[in-house]
Amino acid sequence: MGIMLQYLFKRLWHTVFVLIGISMISFFFIHLSGDPVMLMLPGDASTQEIETLREQLGFNDPLYAQYLRFAGNAAQGEFGNSLYYKVPAMALILERLPASLELAAAAMLIALVVAVPIGIVSAVRRGSMVDMGSMLGALFGLSMPHFWLGIMMIMLFSVKLGWLPTSGRGSLAQLVMPSLALGMSLMAMFARLTRSVMLEVLSLDYIRTARSKGLKESVVIYKHALKNAMIPLVTVAGMQFGFLLGGTVIIETVFAWPGVGRLVVQAIFNRDYPLVQATVLVLSVIFVAVNFLVDMLYMYLDPQISYFEDK
Repeated sequence: MGIMLQYLFKRLWHTVFVLIGISMISFFFIHLSGDPVMLMLPGDASTQEIETLREQLGFNDPLYAQYLRFAGNAAQGEFGNSLYYKVPAMALILERLPASLELAAAAMLIALVVAVPIGIVSAVRRGSMVDMGSMLGALFGLSMPHFWLGIMMIMLFSVKLGWLPTSGRGSLAQLVMPSLALGMSLMAMFARLTRSVMLEVLSLDYIRTARSKGLKESVVIYKHALKNAMIPLVTVAGMQFGFLLGGTVIIETVFAWPGVGRLVVQAIFNRDYPLVQATVLVLSVIFVAVNFLVDMLYMYLDPQISYFEDK
């Protein structure tokens, strides 16, 4: 138990440095995009008006002073008001974040529920028509862009058949198409990965030993092989979930889904510094937290994994 606590504190300590690095990058790089004061005032604003607003917002201070002020406020969960929406940036993010989490979780669930059984069957029946058909389908899934698949779904299931609503959020029917469009490439990726890892695991000595003992094939597959095969899948799934939260802007646009992706893109175009910085940090914290949970899950899947690297 003591070793686990040491490992936990070590990971949390690393997380602090990661978040500090991300905050510095998001702060300094966003200032390269231009002066937001020029967007907030009319084109005929006088020099005095521009300088007054810049002084009020603290943009006349040195960059290091602005960053220290930003970091101190961020540590308290305070990111200031959005320059464009005139409301607290964190309030905007918390308003949109549940929608992005819902869409990402639904896409991930669909992908795993469909892909893992397909990958297992393909590995067990290697070279069969089922294997070739599923891998061909996975290739198509990886080749189809999200936006094209989303538009095709709208045309078929909404416009032509009238089964599902075209856009919006609030009901299960409105979640079906965006989650499928977003999860299709994940489904293909996970299916191929599961098949590849299962083929490797099934060729190991302990699997042959289990079979030689007369165990049922289902026991060999699901109890002995699948648990070890899940480790790479858990790694990839954890990283992809983090990417989904900030990378769903195209799907959110196609289906008018009110998530964080659309919010941060609009904030970038509006040069809304506080909102961009707050969004980047919140998504980074979620990404780091997901990867931390993945590391914890490793210990369950493979107790032989060491808490510390060999020196």
